[in-house]
Amino acid sequence: MRDRRLLCLGAAALVCIAAYMTIGLRGNYGFVLTLRATKLAALIQVSVSIAISTVIFQTVTNNRILTPAIMGLDALYLFGQMVLVFALGGVGYAALDPQLKFGGEVLLLMGLATSLLLPMLRRGTDMGLMLLAGLIFGVLFRSLQSLLARLVDPNDFAVAQSMSFANFNNVRTDLLIFATILTVIAAVIGWRARHVLDIMALGVDSAIGLGVSWTRTVTGFLLLVSALVAVSTALVGPIAFFGLLVVAVAERIVDSRRHAILVPTAILTAVIILVGGQTLFQHALGNGSTLGVVIEFAGGVAFLILLFLGSRR
Repeated sequence: MRDRRLLCLGAAALVCIAAYMTIGLRGNYGFVLTLRATKLAALIQVSVSIAISTVIFQTVTNNRILTPAIMGLDALYLFGQMVLVFALGGVGYAALDPQLKFGGEVLLLMGLATSLLLPMLRRGTDMGLMLLAGLIFGVLFRSLQSLLARLVDPNDFAVAQSMSFANFNNVRTDLLIFATILTVIAAVIGWRARHVLDIMALGVDSAIGLGVSWTRTVTGFLLLVSALVAVSTALVGPIAFFGLLVVAVAERIVDSRRHAILVPTAILTAVIILVGGQTLFQHALGNGSTLGVVIEFAGGVAFLILLFLGSRR
């Protein structure tokens, strides 16, 4: 039954991809198809990175409500970019090599995220305290970003403002090659570690009893999650509740927390929502609304529902 559902999801994802590539196709076919294929590759990378990072993070924290974005990792990444704009100015920031800058930001995010989150995970902090800490981190980094945005030159403000919102129509294709390498490596590592993740889902004590080196394993997964968050945020901007929405829907579809099933289901669900939604908004609604706003609204509703259900247990 679950294999059949996965096949149906795969077929739906292929339909969405085909629709995105072919609907409204006119003019210079070669140019249009190349442009759409580039954007499609970015959307698929965002889907893969957000789905995998959210599943891994929820397993490590043993919490179905927490996601990397809710814990403020995307805000931390954007704050790092704002610091560069503040220090170098808009012209200096734009003059930096995009791939070198992205690589440095990824390494910085991995180090900061691990130093902030690892102490809580090592001590087995409860869900309420971690959720509160995540919200505080997010507010802190967004507030610092807003403060620096007010201090920069008005001509540089447009550069800073463009990084603060999710935009699926204007993806960062200049980072596509580097982001693809990171995404593929992370996906391979995550897939090979699926059985370890199944063990870690049993809890700290059970995982340690079964031979898992908890601190070292959690550190590795946090580094992996940080890299994936950097990929998705760099390509399209911050999406706070998309990962929560995708994993929640995937769990309802397959009714399983086994990572060999949940990870591909979450990826296919994310592809369907992003690629199918972008196709719908571009061609059926004429860009009358923004996909990012709809995703954030639906994800916020899912967050409140999960929080309410969790409080009643």
